[in-house]
Amino acid sequence: MIDMFLSEPSWNDDVDVDEDSTRLRISLLNDLETVIWSTVGRAEARLCLCNTVAGLNCVTFLDQRDLFRNLLRTRGMKRDLASQLLHLMFDTAPQKLGSVLARRSHVLEKFFEGNPKRVSQWFSCSSSGGGLEQGKGFRALSQFAFKNRDICWEELEWKGKHGQSPAVVATKPHYFLDLDIQRTVENFLENVPEFWSSDEFAESVKDGDIFFIDRSFFVRYFIDLMYKEEFKDVWDAVNEFLMQQPFSSLCGRLLIALKDQDLCYFVESLCKSFGPRMELQHFNDISNLFVVLVFKCCAYGSIDQLLLLNAVTAQGRQLLCLLRDEEAREPQEKINEIVSKVSAIPSNPNCLTPIFKNKYKMKTMEVIKYLGLLSWVLYYRLSQECQTHESWESVFMKNQIGFRNSNKHALLEKDGPSEEDCSGFDRSSSVSVKSRRKRKARKKRRPYDRNEDSDDELLDFDSASQKLVFLSNTRSWLLSTDGYSSAWSSTDLPEYLHRHCLSRWMTWLFEK
Repeated sequence: MIDMFLSEPSWNDDVDVDEDSTRLRISLLNDLETVIWSTVGRAEARLCLCNTVAGLNCVTFLDQRDLFRNLLRTRGMKRDLASQLLHLMFDTAPQKLGSVLARRSHVLEKFFEGNPKRVSQWFSCSSSGGGLEQGKGFRALSQFAFKNRDICWEELEWKGKHGQSPAVVATKPHYFLDLDIQRTVENFLENVPEFWSSDEFAESVKDGDIFFIDRSFFVRYFIDLMYKEEFKDVWDAVNEFLMQQPFSSLCGRLLIALKDQDLCYFVESLCKSFGPRMELQHFNDISNLFVVLVFKCCAYGSIDQLLLLNAVTAQGRQLLCLLRDEEAREPQEKINEIVSKVSAIPSNPNCLTPIFKNKYKMKTMEVIKYLGLLSWVLYYRLSQECQTHESWESVFMKNQIGFRNSNKHALLEKDGPSEEDCSGFDRSSSVSVKSRRKRKARKKRRPYDRNEDSDDELLDFDSASQKLVFLSNTRSWLLSTDGYSSAWSSTDLPEYLHRHCLSRWMTWLFEK
């Protein structure tokens, strides 16, 4: 039977505790940690940590801006991180950096010099359906040329034998199809510097579409503005962007670019940023349990500890999937053996007291680690051993967890509510109602006809069997652990209960 250690232990010093069992439990948990690290790659562990952080719902926009900005500015020149951020800005809000570029549009002279491909992409024009489609660069060039024809009209190069006058082109804009774009832009680069600082050209790059001509060029350009020139406009655009994006989106694109020490620094800074808010958080806040743990135990400086703590507390299901992989048969056998040995250790309400009291003078983070590993052992056992509703209800009763069945499916509604819908420690049912139903059923029952085809009865039997399987697989319970507020299915119960146990243990650890 699975003991979840939910009964508060005695804190009296004279309580008799089997220390040999405690040492054996700690030794086996050390073995479990070794097997986990030998099975789960560092990349998978990092990804699990990033997913946990990205899923946090308690981060304010101001916090997320400060977190990423400080990481960009106070941890040296973060070219990889800055590069990922700039690519994200190009994809989701190119106009923010486009506006910065528009105020420095003259620098694009060098961008186009000696590069016919870029010139063609930005200054091209085409005709379709009898009309003229102008690219942004082409529109800027033509508008500037008309407005300043006295200084630049002669720089326009035409494909035909003779050029076009401003008056003719003004009435027949399709004549611009005869413009030789390459030669014209080359002339403007050499002889019309005013164009590259003009309002017309600045407006053409303001929406940021120009970044997609050569993303790597503009990434390098903005990184130089950020770190070499400390250009305020770029940092203002970055700060604004960081304030407006969903935290999950930023984490999904940016955390993968961090080195281990920077990822550790980010998680620690994140937990610290909650400050007084986290001090008020109780460990019963299971949704943010990992953050509460890191904040409370001050697990700073070790990425390995963060990765393991996250794996066993916040990503228990993912860890189990990795261990069940076909290529991980040997580690899974080792874990089965370790879990069996841990389960065989005699248990009582006080068997974890030496750990709670830290009798072995361990660091707080180390105590947290062992309790986290023990909670994952419970997760593993619940996932493996509880395959029927009877086994689940047996666990509830063993650990004094009040429960009520909660199944509101269409199959039940069709035939009326089940007598188990109101079950739990306070199981009750109406005998009179059940009796009336039975009498009605007997009245409606017709005599058996031996000559009648039995296929319908077989179908009815199959349908009933399928209903029983369906109800067995989809049964859910309301539990006293959360005040009967949520329905928990057998799929979600292992994760919920192992976190609930850990939250209770953490409460005792820090209170005592």
